[in-house]
Amino acid sequence: MTNHIKRTPRRVPINGVRNVLTVQGKDPAFEYRIVNDEGDRVAQFESQGYEIVSDQTIKVGDRRVANPTKEGAAVQVSVGNGVKAYVMRIKKEFYAEDQASKQARVNEQEAAMKKDARQNADYGKLEIS
Repeated sequence: MTNHIKRTPRRVPINGVRNVLTVQGKDPAFEYRIVNDEGDRVAQFESQGYEIVSDQTIKVGDRRVANPTKEGAAVQVSVGNGVKAYVMRIKKEFYAEDQASKQARVNEQEAAMKKDARQNADYGKLEIS
């Protein structure tokens, strides 16, 4: 005779940490993000190569969070203050290109700041690493 002990879910205190915006069931060929549906943000992301996720196997949040609503085919979640957000994704290769482009811009700005700092030093030695 075996006893089956049923475990109850762990209670999370009101100020406990919840994974409200985690995305589960992702396709490894894509990078995912949650985009608030405010102004033209969703359209802006679409114009940059992102697509709204319609895969119904995608789950947002953890078991302690109310399930997001799925209106139509798009995976949508409430993010508070009456704002809805969509799960969007882009192919990893395009994501990597975007990140490299952003890093190149940061590198240019840092180089310009270092050059200005070296040229405008009144005395002493300036070393930036």
